[in-house]
Amino acid sequence: MGRVAGRDRVYVAVVGPSAPTTAQERDAEEVGAALARRGHVVVCGGRGGVMEAVARGAAGAGGEVVGLLPGTDRAEANPYVTVALPTGLGDVRNALVVRAADVVVAVGTSWGTLNEVALAVSVGTPVVAIGGWPLPDAGGPRYVRTPAEAITAVDALLGDR
Repeated sequence: MGRVAGRDRVYVAVVGPSAPTTAQERDAEEVGAALARRGHVVVCGGRGGVMEAVARGAAGAGGEVVGLLPGTDRAEANPYVTVALPTGLGDVRNALVVRAADVVVAVGTSWGTLNEVALAVSVGTPVVAIGGWPLPDAGGPRYVRTPAEAITAVDALLGDR
């Protein structure tokens, strides 16, 4: 039997607002580059804002970026996505982003980001949040202040993987 591509790789979803602050965009780009340098596959919603910034960082570091798009046209993807998957599901695709990941990193806040964090927590996918709204501690996000702290938290959550 052949080897299944990607089975031994780590998939990290990065979520955040489509209209981020400059600091959030910078943080997302830094996280994307660090994840790519570790050989992780970056998963995102594939469009603008934090999604584009994380994809830019990962692609710039030679990484692979999977964009799960809300519409049906691959052309919706930002230019840094290496695998564009149109879902035709609108915001429901947030569940696919979360379920595809071993860990979720949330950068900043928006209603869509909160939705993705809630979905991740509800299915037991660990979440690392740079900033974000305070949520109950029981199984909720691990809060950090910087991209470097986020990567350290992701590494700790992944352990020996």
